Amino acid sequence: MLIIKATKVHIPVIARLFDLYRQFYECKPDIALAEQFISERIEKGESTIFLVEKDGKTLGFVQMYPSFCSVDAVKIYILYDLYVDDSGRNLGVCASLMDKAKSYAKAEGASRIDLMTAFSNKAGQHLYEKLGYKKVSEDFHNYSLQVEQGL
Repeated sequence: MLIIKATKVHIPVIARLFDLYRQFYECKPDIALAEQFISERIEKGESTIFLVEKDGKTLGFVQMYPSFCSVDAVKIYILYDLYVDDSGRNLGVCASLMDKAKSYAKAEGASRIDLMTAFSNKAGQHLYEKLGYKKVSEDFHNYSLQVEQGL
């Protein structure tokens, strides 16, 4: 397995996996949207994406966004997207991507990585806890506000 930091040349293969990731979360397939979104993140340097290749095939990716925690006055990363293709499951791909995310965040001077996952994603929860992530949902409520664009 080879873990690579994504560049513009990787946009099509990541977009395919990103579209499958969105479908996992019950979004309609939309490869054009996936490619546009990934392309913008890479070209604007707004996220860091790592992908796993094995035998010339891309098996999965992780995407993180840099941020800050004002309360602790530290840099953090938000791990927002993690997906492994069916052909890469049970090969340690997720754990390898998570380890790479951790080492990258540490090298970038971040104090922690935050993530959220669906209540139904039991496999993900098991992996995160196995890797040392702690549930903190009891401390805060998560809220979201839709902001209309173009007004």
